[in-house]
Amino acid sequence: MDRRKSLKTIAFGTLSAGFLLEGCKLEKHDTPTNAPLANNEFSIDRAKEEAERDKKLMSQKFFSEHEMATIAILCDIIIPKDEKSGSATEAGVPAFIDFIVQDMPNHQTPMKGGLRWLDMESFKRFNNKAFKDCTEAERMQIIEDIAWPERTNAYKPGIAFFNLMRNLTATGFYTSEIGIKDLGYVGNTPNKWNGVPDDVLKQYGVAYSEKEMNECAKY
Repeated sequence: MDRRKSLKTIAFGTLSAGFLLEGCKLEKHDTPTNAPLANNEFSIDRAKEEAERDKKLMSQKFFSEHEMATIAILCDIIIPKDEKSGSATEAGVPAFIDFIVQDMPNHQTPMKGGLRWLDMESFKRFNNKAFKDCTEAERMQIIEDIAWPERTNAYKPGIAFFNLMRNLTATGFYTSEIGIKDLGYVGNTPNKWNGVPDDVLKQYGVAYSEKEMNECAKY
């Protein structure tokens, strides 16, 4: 299944309305997971109170290093690097998630609990190994059980957690510079309008006047 294409479809539809909420190949996490938010600065206008609050949130961390390493792995399972775009970690999604759970505290317990559930499931299956310490094949055994909620109800806590993780990852990625380029979204751009096409004018039996042609409908 082409997960990136599916997530892109969801994200593009949401992006058009406003703000957003191939394969599963893992990539090395060479890029710092907090890189895009590291300078604590925004390039958009913010109210003074908002800017101060956001700066405070970005200066502190909610997740432990172990949890952030796990989040980074999950992000790149959900949106891996491909021939067109970078991975979720390269887009700074783990740092985005750390920020969001502080900004929206209702996500804190589900995320902390979900990460703990993931490690406990990994401990049971793979001789007391945490999820982040497992091989790619071992990780994917668990992911395949929680990424497809229509298949089984045997892993409800894991399914709920992975759904939240997937939503946050898609939101973070497709509102980043890398993700917006991946969508091909360019926003409003100027164009040239040379008037109604001739075949349409003929269809309705109308025509531009000489003045309109000279002044309004030609570049």
